[in-house]
Amino acid sequence: MDREEDKLQLLGKKTEYKSDYAPEVLESFENKHQGNDYWVQFNCPEFTSLCPITGQPDFAEIRISYVPDVRMVESKSLKLYLFSFRNHGDFHEDCVNIIMKDLIKLMSPKYIEVIGIFTPRGGISIYPYANYGKPGTKYEKLAEYRFMNHKM
Repeated sequence: MDREEDKLQLLGKKTEYKSDYAPEVLESFENKHQGNDYWVQFNCPEFTSLCPITGQPDFAEIRISYVPDVRMVESKSLKLYLFSFRNHGDFHEDCVNIIMKDLIKLMSPKYIEVIGIFTPRGGISIYPYANYGKPGTKYEKLAEYRFMNHKM
């Protein structure tokens, strides 16, 4: 009998760091508590990407919160995925939306939100926020509510 954990490619293996955006490193596993609604939150306080115009580094804390459905993101693969932005040039808002969309594609969560708390450059901080709720469910309404009541 195959255990799902045996199918994970990254966990417990020597780490290979990608040098540019690499959504293919993301892995998921089955949620063992599909009957429960619960939050999972990841904080990545050392996120780095590059400005697509100047090539200068941008630093941020990325916060990902989601309510899982059938699949969940494996944390080491998420770490490697977020690290892959290190040499990737994109605006802050793009990074946050790309991360959210890649995670939706990977695991089709009931609900997800991604916040980027970017450190100031030129005296201005940018904090992009994106969210998603599964269409036709109460989570779609949750996404609308949290978006309209989001405190920046």
